[in-house]
Amino acid sequence: MRKLLTRLNRSYHLFYLVIVLMAGIGLIFLMFPGESRFKYEFQKGSPWRHETLIAPFNFAILKADADIKAENDSLLNTYNPYFVLDTLVEVNKVKEFSNAISKFTQSNAAIKTAVKLKDLPGILEKKYHAGILQQSIDSYEELTGKKEIMLVKGNKAVKTPISGLYSIKSAYKELNDTLRTLSGKFYPDFMKAINLSDFITENLNFDEELNRNEKKQLLDKLSTTKGMIQGGERIIFQGDLVGQEKFKVLESLKQAYEQKRGDNMEYFLVIAGRLLIISFFIMLMFLYLLFYRRDIFDHKRRLTFIILMIVLMVFMAVFATKVKSINIYMVPMAILPILIRIFFDSRTAIFTLMITTLLIGYFAPNSYEYIILQMIAGIIAVFSLNQLHKRSHIVFSALWVFLTYSAVYLAMAMVQEGNLETINWSALEWFGVSSFFIFITYPLIYIFEKIFGFVSDVTLIELSDTNQPLLRKLAEEAPGTFQHSIQIANLAEAVIHRIGGNPFLIRAGALYHDIGKTSDPEFFIENQAMGMNPHDQIDQLKSSAIIIDHVANGVKLAQKYRLPEILIAFITTHHGTTQTDYFYKTYKNEHPGIAVDPKMFTYPGPLPQNKETAVLMLIDGIEAATRSLNEKSVDNIRALIDKMVEQKIQSQQLINADLTFREINILKITLLEKLINIYHVRIEYPK
Repeated sequence: MRKLLTRLNRSYHLFYLVIVLMAGIGLIFLMFPGESRFKYEFQKGSPWRHETLIAPFNFAILKADADIKAENDSLLNTYNPYFVLDTLVEVNKVKEFSNAISKFTQSNAAIKTAVKLKDLPGILEKKYHAGILQQSIDSYEELTGKKEIMLVKGNKAVKTPISGLYSIKSAYKELNDTLRTLSGKFYPDFMKAINLSDFITENLNFDEELNRNEKKQLLDKLSTTKGMIQGGERIIFQGDLVGQEKFKVLESLKQAYEQKRGDNMEYFLVIAGRLLIISFFIMLMFLYLLFYRRDIFDHKRRLTFIILMIVLMVFMAVFATKVKSINIYMVPMAILPILIRIFFDSRTAIFTLMITTLLIGYFAPNSYEYIILQMIAGIIAVFSLNQLHKRSHIVFSALWVFLTYSAVYLAMAMVQEGNLETINWSALEWFGVSSFFIFITYPLIYIFEKIFGFVSDVTLIELSDTNQPLLRKLAEEAPGTFQHSIQIANLAEAVIHRIGGNPFLIRAGALYHDIGKTSDPEFFIENQAMGMNPHDQIDQLKSSAIIIDHVANGVKLAQKYRLPEILIAFITTHHGTTQTDYFYKTYKNEHPGIAVDPKMFTYPGPLPQNKETAVLMLIDGIEAATRSLNEKSVDNIRALIDKMVEQKIQSQQLINADLTFREINILKITLLEKLINIYHVRIEYPK
């Protein structure tokens, strides 16, 4: 039955691996650009390393983006914005104004004979005819730096000087001044009877859609090419330097070649080629994990996370290449190796970065430059963030990534351009944005921890806080065990610092490894009052069961408080499959004629699976045994350490842990130093 379950589990894992592999390849394939690739690689400022290149067909030489932008800007500077004149407003307002004046003059015979106001409607009409804007000319962004506008009246557009336009305020002022002059002493009466602002409103409006269409038509007429290369014409000799002009010609040929090849090739061949390229890269990732990180390969969530991160980075890069307003260097590639490094290790982070960068480099503009920049910046990100337990680490990592991007880019640009003035300095802004995105690593760590069950150093530091609820419970209910756990944590951390490993992991594991003792704290010697031992009242079988049960009780408590699995492993393995020797030997001595089953006095295990859990097992036993020594001399402590370590090796408790003999020797030396200091062992003075 056990063999059948093992086979089923292996079959399920193999099936899951195939699903993840196919899903990763399929998703990347769907996102990959479909065009064929130019078969030559080249860089500005470097020699042409291929055979002499002859133009295979006629093609146009494309202008550089900077040249096109400069021409666009120049063209837009000469563009006159279009304003639409509403003639209906003019007719209605002038008519209303004329009627109001007539009514006013007819109501007062003296005003009618003394003042001639018949010219006022004509004056207002001229102002409407010139055009009245809602606000002053200075407030219109479209009119900045302009001297003329295109005034649209009906189906005609006429150039009109901006100086001849009115705003509502200026039109009101001029009309008011004219009225004051014409009406003389009757001006106050006129202003009481007629409100001028009722007859002055804007009739000139900026039409955004019309201007957008006109600008588009104007820019569409601008040519993006300059000259032609005829088929059969020599483009470059082998060994010639790829200068500015040659680079433009080669870039033009590359774009024309990929479009032309896409039209002429059989589409299923392009699909097959893309599929094979993607498959090779993903298979390389799987093979690396299989041979060098089997623990990740056999762990479904870890494997899924790595493939998902590769797919997400490829997706963002493809999106950036399709959106003109986004540059591909704005995609925060450095986040990928940082996250892999935080959750796994540096080697896996760099290999994942390499695979992802090569995948994106296949379709990224200037592939060679892109791959070099991302690889160097990503490796620096891994080195600069060797550990993450302070907020400042993220800040310094982002700074180092930005400086690396900038330095490598400028170095390559100086080789390619040979002139500081022609370097595209705006690329530094893209690197700045990409580096700034590194700050989202902190929230991403939290999100991925919750989704995939990972544990970062930040979380381990938080869990090591003795004010955590479970550790407070241990301190209050089993104070002796709490002090023992702190002692073990300090010793284990010192050892791991010397032999290598994760000090945050072993410290957290040491603090929680004995939390199961809170169920029956009085049955453990470190919590007992002097002369009070409840084991004296029960038999050895029950005592052994209580002692052994602290492992199972600890697991239940850890699950209740939602401790991560990586810490629960310290609870289950810190005794391995050893025996409760005191009760086992006592039981045998008291029952000489009865066969004793050793399993009844044996911890369930499992054995330690890594360096940290193995170190904790050794230190836990040695520290407890040292406290029981009557004479804590240097020789006695050294002999005890050697004896305890040898017992664990002989009983095969360390066969699954990656501890070397050299590391075990360092552990012995470190423990001896620390225990001597703890118990203040002094040398004996001569008599």
